Amino acid sequence: MNEDVPARWAAARDTVLLDGFHALKHALRFGAEVPVAVAADRGAALRLAAELAPDVVGRLDALLVEVGEDGLARLVRRPHPTGVAALARPVEREPAPGAPVVVLDSPRHLGNIGAVVRLAAGLGAGGVITTGTVDPWHPNVLRAAAGLHYATAVVRRDVAALPADRPLYGLDPAGADIRTVDLPADAVYAFGSERAGLSAAVRGRADALVSLPMRAGVSSYNLATSVAMVLFHVRPPAAG
Repeated sequence: MNEDVPARWAAARDTVLLDGFHALKHALRFGAEVPVAVAADRGAALRLAAELAPDVVGRLDALLVEVGEDGLARLVRRPHPTGVAALARPVEREPAPGAPVVVLDSPRHLGNIGAVVRLAAGLGAGGVITTGTVDPWHPNVLRAAAGLHYATAVVRRDVAALPADRPLYGLDPAGADIRTVDLPADAVYAFGSERAGLSAAVRGRADALVSLPMRAGVSSYNLATSVAMVLFHVRPPAAG
């Protein structure tokens, strides 16, 4: 391994781990600051970029340092199958105006949070806000989100700091069918934790409760599935 790499890796403070080629690809595509990036096989990583993401090949070529499989294993506890890892500066920004915002109320499952970030980025949401103790920039969340934190706002907030200038709809089986409600474009949609549902604090902040259609006898949807259904329902019509 290049002797300078472990020192650069250790010196890159206040960074998050981008685990795998796709996380690094998205981070670069959406403007992340990446102080160090490594690959077990630099040539293989660049060939993968040329095939799947030619728009980032130049930046990857300038960044990537080859460290071999053993070197990558010393830097990253569980190397991604693509043999790529990087460190990037997290970005904290407010949710974008004019688009729906997702609130995850005290989520517990890191993979679910990452899946929601990925959905929010893909469906053009203004951002994802989490409450509770889980860090939405945890490496496992970034891995599940494929680095798409840089394509949408991702922040953790206290319930008291949730957006006050937008209507907040809480997802709850007792709420009105979401298909019957006139929803503003910039509404906030709060989803309860996988086990406990909406907290009393978020429920108290909600302007109204809405529900997703569901067959009788079925207990619930997966959290990321619920978010996908809501964002797809409220997305603006396709142009043209």
